[in-house]
Amino acid sequence: MKTKEVKAFGTQAADADLGQMNIQRRTPTPHDVEIEILYCGVCHSDLHTARNEWHGTIYPCVPGHEIVGRIVNVGSHVKKFKVGDSAAVGCMVDSCRECQYCKEGLEQYCEQGNIQTYNSPDKHLGTQTYGGYSESVVVHEDFVLRVPENLDLAATAPLLCAGITTYSPLKHWNVGAGKKVGIVGLGGLGHMGVKLAKAMGAEVIVFTTSTSKVEDAKRLGADDVVLSKDPDQMNRYAGKLHFVLDAVSAKHDINEYLNLLRVDGSLALVGAPEHPLPVAAFSLIPMRRSFAGSMIGGIPETQEMLDFCGRHNIVSDIEMIGIQQINEAYDRLLKGDVKYRFVIDMASLKK
Repeated sequence: MKTKEVKAFGTQAADADLGQMNIQRRTPTPHDVEIEILYCGVCHSDLHTARNEWHGTIYPCVPGHEIVGRIVNVGSHVKKFKVGDSAAVGCMVDSCRECQYCKEGLEQYCEQGNIQTYNSPDKHLGTQTYGGYSESVVVHEDFVLRVPENLDLAATAPLLCAGITTYSPLKHWNVGAGKKVGIVGLGGLGHMGVKLAKAMGAEVIVFTTSTSKVEDAKRLGADDVVLSKDPDQMNRYAGKLHFVLDAVSAKHDINEYLNLLRVDGSLALVGAPEHPLPVAAFSLIPMRRSFAGSMIGGIPETQEMLDFCGRHNIVSDIEMIGIQQINEAYDRLLKGDVKYRFVIDMASLKK
């Protein structure tokens, strides 16, 4: 297979900074599109993977799975896209396409394991996949998404992970008018959860440990904000919520949030704490409550989410950086010092 060399930013080891490197991209096969990457969001998963915190990183590693760009080349059999189109790529670039979940459009749960945008086996080149901190990417047209024309391209990038990670459970648990919904944590995921749940018509209550985020939560659309360290404020919603979306990645008492659910209420975890969260049996049994998890969305649902955001004019709140600031951005990400998602202007890679 023919390849070409492109510039990228990545790391050679868990304890090394990210720096400029060259990687190989395949030339488009008949069903591929080649995308010039204009913007790439910075997700906490990028940091976890670059630093091998999930134990499985293959080096060199080029992170980035919130990709927005412009199509510069299409394979001879491509029907869905043409050169010049805006396009996006999220967390997956392929899957087996044959298992029951792939056939249902749930490629994120592919039985053989989907091919992730970075740090997965690249079945074309026999290496690992490389992500969006790069000049360009080549992806099968079935895993490329359309970007609504009215949305700002840079602020759309985080929708490809933070957006779909929150949209999918909100949709699955039928969030809408007449539902009281709690969003736990106001970071990259939580701020998207607030915007999406509000646009779906729900009453949205944000739970945060930070007094500094109260006003911001209201600006984003929250109907009420609860400081979760205050037992009196928490008790106001005990047994009242239909659904809770928990976007916290740090250790926390999950029982406090399960106790906010009404009968048949559900809590879905989308944050990924490093250590197990102990669940008390009586947080679940007396009110027939459910405790669940959720992972991104399939390709059809991701397109549905982008179209929903187009109709409701929803994008992420971002801070734009150059690729040369990525190591500093990772350090700030660890401190929660960003409102609410870093996005890399990939033109900076050409400098």
